[in-house]
Amino acid sequence: MDQRTEDIVLGFTIPARSGRGRLMRLGDSLNVVLSAHDYPPRLAKLLGEAIILTGLIGSALKGNEGQTTVQARAEGGLVDLLVCDYRAGEVRGYLSFEPEAADLPEGAPLSEIFGTGYLAVTIDPSDGRERYQGIVDLKGDTLAEAAERYFQSSEQIPTILRADVRFGADGWHAGGMLLQHLGRKEEGGPRLHVENEREDWAHLEALGSTVTAEELSDPGLTFPELLWRLFNEDEVRIIPPVPISRGCRCSVPMIEERLSTLPGDQKAEIRDEDGLVRVDCEFCSRQFAVRV
Repeated sequence: MDQRTEDIVLGFTIPARSGRGRLMRLGDSLNVVLSAHDYPPRLAKLLGEAIILTGLIGSALKGNEGQTTVQARAEGGLVDLLVCDYRAGEVRGYLSFEPEAADLPEGAPLSEIFGTGYLAVTIDPSDGRERYQGIVDLKGDTLAEAAERYFQSSEQIPTILRADVRFGADGWHAGGMLLQHLGRKEEGGPRLHVENEREDWAHLEALGSTVTAEELSDPGLTFPELLWRLFNEDEVRIIPPVPISRGCRCSVPMIEERLSTLPGDQKAEIRDEDGLVRVDCEFCSRQFAVRV
């Protein structure tokens, strides 16, 4: 098995309890994303949390083409837009913020950061299935709390979401866990009495909730070791990990393709005096100059 403890996402199942989950840690890939802009520490931590949550949700998609996007839009706060996406093991993200955000304290709640707004989770399987979007209010102390409500209201699946982001001597580290319960009837097994299903989830929830922030983001702790700490009472089956990297899909050919669909008069309007269209990518903080 891949022995890396960062920049991977690992799935697992607990068959006897109808449980499934994923663990994710980011190191180098997160530092590359955060280095694209000069984020205040509290907002860098917020973006790291959003990227972890996006990866935990998105890595559930089968195949390599599906994309999951997590977007927070708000008004009246210091951040008005946050966007992250996950596709085929690649993550990226950015947020726009007011200069006053530099003074945000470490534990500032979402209401102070965003004001009022919503969190939207968009899942595009890209395999012929319909695109899906769920929306919840931005309430609570963390994005993980808001994302948990997404699963409760939109997916109606009992879910625990945890994330931790911290800065150390060697840069940023982040980790997270998603734990869910699916009734046996959804897995093809015999239908259980509702009370038994509740007992299974109560068991998973009690054990999963003991995970600490340090365990989530500590690169010195392997995922098999963490799973043993949490669920040694049960048989846990591990799904091979998927490597994670920072991925920005902006390129000159992609931009040329997008611009080719515009009418000639619109192209003329956005060309500069050199005959170029200049496109800024907020994800990677680069500018592309394209002749169309």
